Amino acid sequence: QVQLVESGGGLVQPGGSLRLSCAASGTIFRFNAMGWYRQAPGKQRELVATIATPGTTTYAQSVEGRFTISRDNTKNTLYLQMNSLKPEDAAVYYCNYQRLGESYVYWGQGTQVTVSS
Repeated sequence: QVQLVESGGGLVQPGGSLRLSCAASGTIFRFNAMGWYRQAPGKQRELVATIATPGTTTYAQSVEGRFTISRDNTKNTLYLQMNSLKPEDAAVYYCNYQRLGESYVYWGQGTQVTVSS
């Protein structure tokens, strides 16, 4: 079992920055993939960024160059640094965890990001 708890969301003005964190606990396997997804009202959940052991990252085109995904394996924590935020970045942001080679995906409860002046 893996538990994921996101934090760091909030209200920010356009052009501002936020850093999201996702603390993972439980049985964390060394070879895994973690990611950030987001879901805006009335829209489907979409990929934001992923990072897989040993550090391969992928980004949605809409956030590339503005967002940076990273992880601290000593703390079992995933981060998403979000810069130059736009109103269209507003959504509930979720992190997930998947052990490589397995199909099951764990999800956190989400953290709200609001971008508004």
